[in-house]
Amino acid sequence: MNKTTKISAFLVMGGLFFLSILTTAAFAQDEPAGTNTMPSVPDILRVVDKATSDTDTQQPNDWNTPVKLVVLFTLLALLPSLIAMTTSFTRIVIVLGFVRRALSTQNIPPNTAILGLAIFLTLYTMAPTFYQINEQAIQPYLDDQIQMQESIEQSTQILKEFMVRQTRKNDLALFVKMAKVPVPEKVTDLGLHIVTPAFIISEFRTAFEIGCLMFIPFLLLDLVIASVLLSAGMMMLPPVMISLPFKLILFILVDGWGILSQGLSLSFK
Repeated sequence: MNKTTKISAFLVMGGLFFLSILTTAAFAQDEPAGTNTMPSVPDILRVVDKATSDTDTQQPNDWNTPVKLVVLFTLLALLPSLIAMTTSFTRIVIVLGFVRRALSTQNIPPNTAILGLAIFLTLYTMAPTFYQINEQAIQPYLDDQIQMQESIEQSTQILKEFMVRQTRKNDLALFVKMAKVPVPEKVTDLGLHIVTPAFIISEFRTAFEIGCLMFIPFLLLDLVIASVLLSAGMMMLPPVMISLPFKLILFILVDGWGILSQGLSLSFK
């Protein structure tokens, strides 16, 4: 494994490590006193020191500092996209965008609020997965029970199991066929270069299905308002201006945000 691969793997592990810090606290309340294994800030420093020492002992340091910085910042720029596309974030943010479009509220809620809600719903839905990564990969590595490479492989395997559960079989079969690789005995034995794109397009399809279902009641309300205005001879009045208050009232009365959050959380099996 060359240095570029080691750095990218370390960054992915670091991102998962940071997310596990945010999500493990949700499970810490259910554990007996003295058994809380939630990572702390000193643990982060230990990960950095251990990763640096492991890399230095395996290969001589033959990279110049500017090259290291370029590679590091490039991978850091790609890290949010990699994490977002391998978690529940994609489905959640697309559905929230559909809801705002169906309500015809333009930029309300703003993009910052939509992304913030999507991030925290992602942390909530991914909490069991991150907790499992922390227990089986990060903590054993910090306790010197396993090596860094084994920790990365274990973290990747757990994340892959989550993606496979959410991916349709047809999408997996499509990418297996295009890659021209033999079908393994277990689906989790497939490489990330096959599982990840299959997971992404499967999430797109699921999010569009949920978004279309969310559009139907609001579309019917628009049709009713447009028919009433047309029958009253008020053809110059935009139906969207009249239907917007009724949409908001309907969405509030049925507790739309609560139902939407619950449905999105339960959609991940």
